[in-house]
This record gives sequence, structure tokens and C-alpha cells, in this order.
Amino acid sequence: MIWTIIVFLLVLSVLVLAHEFGHYSMAKKFGAKVEEFGIGFPPRLYSWDGKDGMKWSINWIPIGGFVKIKGESGEDKNEPDSFARKPLYARFIILVAGVMMNLIVAVIFITISLNFGVLAITEGADKSNLMISDESVMITQILPGSPTEQAGIEVGDKLVSINSQVFDSGEAARTFLSSSDTDSVFEFVVDRNGEQLSFNIVPTYIDEISQMGVGAAITDAGIVRYPWYITPVRGVQDTYYYTSATVVGFYDIISGLFTGNDAYKQVSGPIGIATVTGEVIELGFANVLRFAAILSISLAVLNILPFPALDGGRLVFVVIEAIRRKPISAKIEAVVHNFGFLVLILVIILVTYKDIMNLL
Repeated sequence: MIWTIIVFLLVLSVLVLAHEFGHYSMAKKFGAKVEEFGIGFPPRLYSWDGKDGMKWSINWIPIGGFVKIKGESGEDKNEPDSFARKPLYARFIILVAGVMMNLIVAVIFITISLNFGVLAITEGADKSNLMISDESVMITQILPGSPTEQAGIEVGDKLVSINSQVFDSGEAARTFLSSSDTDSVFEFVVDRNGEQLSFNIVPTYIDEISQMGVGAAITDAGIVRYPWYITPVRGVQDTYYYTSATVVGFYDIISGLFTGNDAYKQVSGPIGIATVTGEVIELGFANVLRFAAILSISLAVLNILPFPALDGGRLVFVVIEAIRRKPISAKIEAVVHNFGFLVLILVIILVTYKDIMNLL
């Protein structure tokens, strides 16, 4: 547990600090004064002033960090080193730099992970450039509340047999299940970390697939590596894929608040993410890197949302100023961002409470 917490804090801190470094580097480039670069969040543990007058600080809450830029909420418009005084294009670049840095980190992490080898679905994949090891028939997804979840089978379990029958592919296992009597009791034998475990599963009607089933995805999977000269291309491609999927996921969550779907129930806070981190650690270093890349993409998409206090919310004010040809009052902008920050804190508290209840 302690090791999981350390890795979780390290991963989250690297991602947040990379995001803030993006803002910091572009602010310095365009001459906006960076008043403080904090590692962790206050209360402050130790601080010192750099040669350029910027304060560096190390803070007690060891999660990520922050960059405080002069005039970032619209104040100090008359001072030349204020963010609010900079041209619209410069402010736009400074604000999106954090998001871009998170996407760059994702590409780097995925590229490195593919050189080491990551656990991935191999069924149906183009294997011409793949180097695959430890390939097996595996449980790769389990629907919440399904018979498979209730029985105790876990994602990542390797399928040994069903009703004493051994299968050489996920397709063969799925065909057996679909052609069997739906009133049958299936004895699943799986390999979990070298130990064989047996589970009895009774199929039931699954709403997600509109038919009887056990609620598990059974596919071919293995440790996948690519040649070093292909991994950068795959890093960009996978980052694009995960970014697109994350955008769709956020859309489903937000629209679900108005349409009644329960996608928002899948949202996890720090505790939920830390729990998943513990599971990923068991899969090895490369999978931790890939998981960190997905978190980095999630952080990028979250920050670009047009919500007050987030980068996207500040971009909205830049766009409004470009349309109106004059800035919005600094007091109004500050109030809006402060309100947004309070709402975000409340959401984090509620999600964390949900994560705790799920663990009990």
C-alpha cells in the first residue's frame, strides 16, 4: 500500500509539474512575470527567491504543483510584465501550453512503454511489426454487476478452461459460451499470478449486449513490443486515440448529468486513481508508464474544458475579449474563477467520498 501511494504521488506530481512547466516556459518566453513556481500545494514548507525574483517553493501537500503568473486573473493590466497586458495570441499560447505539455508527455511515455513491452489485446491486430510474448486467452473486460464480477474473476486473469475445455483463442472460448445452453453453469478455471482458481458462473441477461451472457470480454492478449523506429509513430497514434476516447468520455459524463445516463458514476477521484495505480504496478514498469500517459491525457482534456478556474475557462475570457475588442472587468473575472475553483473542490470532495464508500 505504501509503495502504491508513493508511485501514485510521484506519477501525479510529474504530470502536474509538466503541465505547469508548460505555462511557466511560455510565460517566460512572452515576458509575463512568473511570481511563484510551487512544488506541491500550500501550506509552504520552504521557499527561496531566484535570480529573476521569482519565488520557488516546496509545499506540504505532495501532489503536483502550481505556477502563479502576474495578472493571470485580469489584474495589473497597466504593467508591462502582466499576463493581462500581453497580446491575445500570447495569452492563448501561455494558457494552452500546459495542455500541450501533457500531450507531449503522453507521447513520450507511450513511446518508452512500447519499447519495453506492454500488456495489450492481440486478437485481430496487425502482427507484421509486432513482437509478442506471453500470449494467452485473457479476461480483458468485466461489466459491473455481471455474473463474472460477482463470481470474483478479475481483469487480467488468464483463461485455463471452461467446463474442462481448453481453448487456443478468445474466439473459440466465446463461440463455446454462445453455443452452450444459457441455463448452464460454467466452471471457469483461470490463472492469476501463477495460481489456478475455479469459479462457477451462471449466465444472466446483460443489458449492455441485450442478450444472455456472463458479462466478460475474453480475447487474445500478450506483452506487445514494437521496433524502436516504429514506437514514436505509435506513440503519436495512441495518444491521438486515447485523447479522442477521453473527449468522448467527458462528453458522456457531462451530457449524462442532463440526459439521465449514469456515465458520471464511473468518475474516480484521487483514491480511485490510486487504487487503479496499485493494480497497474503489478503489471510492470511499462504498463505504469502507459497508465501515466492516459492520466496525462485526461489531465489535458480536463484542463481545456471551458470551466472557470481551468485553462479552458481562462481561454473563454480571452476569446470574449477578442470578440468584444475590450477586456472583461478584472474583478468579475476573479470572482468567476474563484467560484469555479470552489465548485471544483466540492466535486473532488464528493468524488473522493464516493471512492471511499466503494472501498468499504
